[in-house]
Amino acid sequence: MTINCKVKSIQPLASNTFQILLHPEQPVAFKAGQYLMVVMGEKDKRPFSIASSPCRHEGELELHIGAAEHNAYALEVVQAMRQALEQGSNIIIDAPHGDAWVQEDSERSLLLIAGGTGFSYVRSILDHCVAQQMPHAIYLYWGGRDEDQLYAKEELEAISAQNENIHFIPVVENASERWTGKVGNVLQAIDQDFDSLADFDIYIAGRFEMAGAARELFTQKKQASRERMFADAYAFI
Repeated sequence: MTINCKVKSIQPLASNTFQILLHPEQPVAFKAGQYLMVVMGEKDKRPFSIASSPCRHEGELELHIGAAEHNAYALEVVQAMRQALEQGSNIIIDAPHGDAWVQEDSERSLLLIAGGTGFSYVRSILDHCVAQQMPHAIYLYWGGRDEDQLYAKEELEAISAQNENIHFIPVVENASERWTGKVGNVLQAIDQDFDSLADFDIYIAGRFEMAGAARELFTQKKQASRERMFADAYAFI
C-alpha cells in the first residue's frame, strides 16, 4: 500500500547516520521487524527497516539510515527527505513489507543480531518485547566499526539495567583505549559466548553476507534451527 508521508524531522545519530521521523497521512499497520519502501520512482523503491515498534509509535514511523558519501543508494533517499522537509512536500512510501517479524507466540529465547544501521530492525523488535513485557531471555548483539557507530549504546545499557531478562552485548572492530567491551566480529563474539543456540529464535539484520555466514555458522556449529532464524536477507539468498 502506498502512503503519503510528511517528513517531521531529520537528526544525526552518528557519522553519516540519520534518524528520520515520518508522519503518514493514514495509519500504517505493521509488525515489529518489518520494513517499508521509500518510493523514489515508478520502478525505484528502496527498503529500510522500521525502527519504531507497532505498539508505541504514536502514528510516526522512525527510520535509521546510514548514508555515507560512497552509498548513493541511501544518500539519495536522505537528500530527498531533506528536500521534502524544507519544502513541506510529501514522501511516498510502500508499506509494510517483510516476513522476518517477531514471533510473538513463541516461548523460545531471542537472539537479536545487528550490524551497523541494521540495528533499526532489532530495535523495533526489542522495544515491542519490552512494551509487551515478554518474559523470555533476550540477547542483543550489536556490531559496529567503532564505538561511535553504536549510537544507541547508552539507551540499550539502560534498558538492560531495567530488565533482568535483557542482555546487551556491543562489539566493535576498532577499539579505542577506553573501550572495555568485546572486540572483533559480532558473529565470532556469539560463537564464543554460546555453546548451543538450539533453543533460540534468531533475528538478524545486516549485510546479506553476514546473514548468510550466520546461518551457516549457527546451524552447523551451534545446533540452531534453520526454521527459527529470521532475516529479510533470507528471502533473497
